[in-house]
Amino acid sequence: VQLVESGGGLVQPGGSLRLSCAASGFTFSSYTMSWYRQAPGKERELVATITSTGGNTNYADSVKGRFTISRDNAKNTVYLQMNSLKPEDTAVYYCYVRRAWSDYWGQGTQVTVSS
Repeated sequence: VQLVESGGGLVQPGGSLRLSCAASGFTFSSYTMSWYRQAPGKERELVATITSTGGNTNYADSVKGRFTISRDNAKNTVYLQMNSLKPEDTAVYYCYVRRAWSDYWGQGTQVTVSS
């Protein structure tokens, strides 16, 4: 299993970014995918989850209405569209899948929201 995130960077408050996670090594279309984030000095927290077909999504209260998780099963990729970014969204964002009773994480992509 390999998960490779991209799309992070520096953005001003109120701006937008789209993160991507390219997955390989497993049947992507069969698994729920998630995005987590970890800010400096804080625990890793769940940001958003999407079921295998994309039919159901869930979000942390802190990002509801601003972030959108989606997936393209033909491209084995999950996305996180982040709008109206705030300084408190600054963190390393990780792609995650639980498969065969094991947890798999990407290497993370840094998102910094600052003026």
